[in-house]
Amino acid sequence: MSLEYNFQHINILLVEDNVYVRRMMKNLLVQLTVGAVSVAKNGVDAIELLTTSGSGIAGGSRFDLIISDLVMAPIDGLLFLKWVRESKESPNRFMPFIMMSGAADDVNVQKSRDQGINEFLAKPFSAGSVCERLLQLIDQPRQFVATSNYFGPDRHRRHDGTGRGERRELSEDDATIVYSTDRVVRPKDPKQVYYFRLPNRLREKVGGAGVKGRGVLPVGALDEADGSLQRNAFEFHDWALGYLSVMSRICDKAHELDDSQRRKPFEKINEIAHELRGQGGTFGYPIITSVGKMLYEITGFACSVDDRAIRIVKAHIDTMRVVFRDKISGDGDEVGRELIKTLIQIIRQEQLGDRSAG
Repeated sequence: MSLEYNFQHINILLVEDNVYVRRMMKNLLVQLTVGAVSVAKNGVDAIELLTTSGSGIAGGSRFDLIISDLVMAPIDGLLFLKWVRESKESPNRFMPFIMMSGAADDVNVQKSRDQGINEFLAKPFSAGSVCERLLQLIDQPRQFVATSNYFGPDRHRRHDGTGRGERRELSEDDATIVYSTDRVVRPKDPKQVYYFRLPNRLREKVGGAGVKGRGVLPVGALDEADGSLQRNAFEFHDWALGYLSVMSRICDKAHELDDSQRRKPFEKINEIAHELRGQGGTFGYPIITSVGKMLYEITGFACSVDDRAIRIVKAHIDTMRVVFRDKISGDGDEVGRELIKTLIQIIRQEQLGDRSAG
């Protein structure tokens, strides 16, 4: 019989710049029986909360773990994580840290991992995937490692689903084992390694101290969390349509500008596409996630900003509006496939037309 964890004594710091997503994630965590969830709208606010909540020593923060979005301004998730792991002002450099993002490609996962995350949560997420990350922090904590160029959770002990793990070049006989949080500096010798063997405070807080095996959530908690996401689906509909209207207005204004003035409008469109990409699948609209991802990639760094590009953006907006108008949830079966196929054809026609004109 599995041990039932009690999350009531856990305090999570949630860092997310999108008001809607921030509220939705907080509600989800509460439904998962988390006792306290404090929120920050970006890395700046999060650092202020952390510096005013602890005594400046490892383990001194009132927060037990952090869940942070990756793409934020003015301080994004990676810079915030760097501060947590390296700053002398950080109240706990060993703080469990979950990075979440709709841009869950290999590059961003690798950057987050190299900066010292414990887990990565891809958007769109489900109640189950959030619960899984929390239980991994508790039941499968990774020891911290300090080398001359890295401080954070052991990157060698990970399972990426491919069966390909990294092999250690050093055995534990070559490392210095540390059992306290007093020594958090990196060793100067490139060949020297510190392994930190620390108490599992999270497991202690949820009631699993001294008990073997893995724990589970209280019965019904996951169902309640899933219900919370379903209730938020109605709000997502209106929120997403509002974003589509904003993008339409941006396109109209950009059309009146010279190409040299269009870079910032396209950057804003790219930001909105990132949000839609990250949330569609969470609320039963995976087509929105797919189209949002296409738009995000097309409007990325150094993209074209000519009239053709504006028409391509509008085609993405029109496709997403049809999804909401006709309430095409799930993958949409044949209708969904035809929508994506038509969008791809429009993109290709615009691109071919541009080449012909050249």
